[in-house]
Amino acid sequence: MSERGKRTNLVHGGTKRSQWNEVSEAIFLTQGFVYDNAEAAEARFLNTGPDEYIYARYGNPTVAMFEERMALLEGAEDGFACASGMAAVNGALTSMLKAGDHVVSAKALFGSCLYILEDVLGRFGVDVTFVDGANLDEWRAAMRPDTKAVFFESMSNPTLEVIDIAGVAAIAHEVGALVVVDNVFSTPVYSKAIEQGADVVVYSTTKHVDGQGRCLGGIILGTKDHIRGVVEPYMKHTGGSLSPFNAWVMLKGLETVALRVRAQTEGAVAIAKACEGHPKLERFIYPGLKSHPQYDLAMRQLGAGGTMLSLVLKGGKEAAFRFLNALEIAIISNNLGDAKSIVTHPATTTHQRLSDETRADLGISDGLVRFSVGIEDPADLVADVLQALDAV
Repeated sequence: MSERGKRTNLVHGGTKRSQWNEVSEAIFLTQGFVYDNAEAAEARFLNTGPDEYIYARYGNPTVAMFEERMALLEGAEDGFACASGMAAVNGALTSMLKAGDHVVSAKALFGSCLYILEDVLGRFGVDVTFVDGANLDEWRAAMRPDTKAVFFESMSNPTLEVIDIAGVAAIAHEVGALVVVDNVFSTPVYSKAIEQGADVVVYSTTKHVDGQGRCLGGIILGTKDHIRGVVEPYMKHTGGSLSPFNAWVMLKGLETVALRVRAQTEGAVAIAKACEGHPKLERFIYPGLKSHPQYDLAMRQLGAGGTMLSLVLKGGKEAAFRFLNALEIAIISNNLGDAKSIVTHPATTTHQRLSDETRADLGISDGLVRFSVGIEDPADLVADVLQALDAV
C-alpha cells in the first residue's frame, strides 16, 4: 500500500475485513476481548501480536485500521490514535520527557499547547525555552546538551507563520533532540513532515480528517519503536486512547479528506485574491500569497497555501465583530478544517487566556479574525466576505 498514491491509501489503507467481508469498515464497539482459555489469556498479556487485543484502552481492530491508514498517509511507520488533538499533543510530549529535561518550542502556539508546555511540563520539572519559530538562529542558540525535544506548529494558529521543518530538524538532530510537529494547519494532505525531518507528527483529527464537525480525535505518528516503545505505554496506562466509534468516523472522513482539503484550498485562494489590499483590512494573511513572509517556504514545504487564512481588520474588536456578525455563509465557531466555513475571533475565544502582552507579541490583535475555509462554492464565499467587509 505504501507505494500507492495518497488518495488510494485514503480509501483502502489498513482495511481488515471480518469473516462477513463487509464493504465499509466494521465498528468493534467492545471494551474487552475473550480468550479461549486461561493459558491463551496469559500468552496474550505476555506477547500481544498485531491482531491480538486485550482491552480497548490498549487497542481495538477499528482503531488499528485508522492508525494504519493515517501512518500510510503521513509516511510514518506507525501511529497511536488518541481521544483528541490535545491528548495527542500531551501524550507526544509527556511520554518522552522527565524532570530535568529541556525542550525548545516556538512561541506561536495554540493556547492549550502553551498550557501543556508552560504549566503541565513546567510543573513536573521540564525546562522549556520559547523562540521565534521562523528564526533559525534563535533555534540554534536555544539548543543545549540536555535538549530532548523541540516542538512547533508547522503553520501557527492563528497567525499562519510557516516553520521550516527541515531547517529546525537539522539543528535539533545535531544535539540528539527529537522533532515533534503539530501539523494540523498544514493538513495531512499536503504534509511531507516525516520526509522533511520530523520524528513525531501530531494531528487533531477532529479538524480536516473528520472534517464534518462530528467527533473528537487525535493521533501521534512516528517510528514503530517510538510509538510502541514510548508512546503506547504512556497512553494506554493514562487513558487517552480513541474510541472505536470515533475511529470509524475518522476512517470515513479519510476517504474524502484529499478532495475536501483541495476544494477548501481553492476557496481560500479565491478569497485571498479578492481581499488582499482591501481598504478595510490592515493585513491579509495567507501562505499562498506572495506577500506572505514565508511564501517560498510554504510552496517548497507544502506546495499549497492551505485551507486557513486570517484577516486583520482596521478598527480592532468592534470592526472584527461587525465583520463576523455580517457573514451569511461562514458560521461563528471555534473549530476548523470543517466542510463548513468557520470564522473565529481568537483574542476573545481560543487565545483569550493569554495576557494582552503575550497576544501582542504573537501578533494576535483584537482585529484579527481566523477564517477556516469550507467546501462551499468559492464565488459564494468571496461574495459573502466582501459584503461583510462592506458592513464594517
